[in-house]
Amino acid sequence: MNCIRSVPPHIAALKPYEAGLTPEDVRERFGIENAIKLASNENPLGTSPKAIEFACRSLSDMARYPDSGLALRRRLADEFNTKLGNVIVGSGSEGIMANIVRTFLLDDDEILTTEAAFLGFQVLARGRGVHYRTVPYRNWTYDLPAIADAINDRTKLIYLANPNNPTGTYFTRSEFERFYAKVPDRVLIILDEAYFEYAAECPDFPDSMNYRFDNVITLRTFSKAYGLAAARVGYGFAHEDLITMLLKVKLSFEPSGASAAAALGALEDEAFLRMSVESNRTQLAYVSEALRALGHRVVPSAANFVMVVTETASQADRLFNDLLREGVIVRPLKATGIPNALRISIGIPEENRRLVSAVSTARIPVLASA
Repeated sequence: MNCIRSVPPHIAALKPYEAGLTPEDVRERFGIENAIKLASNENPLGTSPKAIEFACRSLSDMARYPDSGLALRRRLADEFNTKLGNVIVGSGSEGIMANIVRTFLLDDDEILTTEAAFLGFQVLARGRGVHYRTVPYRNWTYDLPAIADAINDRTKLIYLANPNNPTGTYFTRSEFERFYAKVPDRVLIILDEAYFEYAAECPDFPDSMNYRFDNVITLRTFSKAYGLAAARVGYGFAHEDLITMLLKVKLSFEPSGASAAAALGALEDEAFLRMSVESNRTQLAYVSEALRALGHRVVPSAANFVMVVTETASQADRLFNDLLREGVIVRPLKATGIPNALRISIGIPEENRRLVSAVSTARIPVLASA
């Protein structure tokens, strides 16, 4: 096709995002009827009943266009003690990231982040066609001093995920404050806090809402702790001038009416949120300790998943396939940039026990502790 020749090289070079396997995939491939999915960092407790109630009530207005998230923006402004003009909502936090990349980057600008950053951001950033530069991890955590030292005249956007996906690690309040002091105010920082609710109880976690810096855009989501992954609702906080620019380019009627209603319901159900966070806290500890007891290298996590590191990429592939044969789906991280690691989401107790049992029968050698 002649029209394909006109596609920019940076688009043609991209690889399409590949979603993780589903239980149906495993049933077709191995004939296993009761496969469990621990691959996508979803809330294993499901969805708040209030979120479902609010979404169902909204369906009677399906013939009408939604309000572009205005009611949800107002509710979030009240929830986080800020102004409406400081809040944006979109189709997942990735939807807002896409608008940030579209709005603020020119062709000669540069994006700076860590190696093996969140895959969704990698796709968005590389799809823009600007220079994409990375700094290696330090102990599987953002090396903030090295990132600060790497800033140059072209650097326009820095992406930081805290806690980080896929490693689960986080940088501390003092580390962030030292880093921020070195960042020019012309540089925009995306602070992706998709797993904020799980890390908030860490005493040294830098809740970005305590800073309100003019060049920082905080992104959060309803997909994880709130259990609304299928609804695709994200939200962000920033200086009103930044939000004004983003509102000029976002899709007119995102998120959908049912999705925004579900998010409003989720905000009303504080008990469900507390239960989700507490369940994750206890089960994260169980999974981490059990896998280490089996001799595996588990990176300390402040999110709702753990990263298991193997000595080689082939060992990671073997462990992934051994678990599949036991009906346990986890996420290999080759596409992210860490071929010798797997990301394992935290499930409900019976799922986690099944995971540990499956890992205990895997054929890879025992590794040194992290």
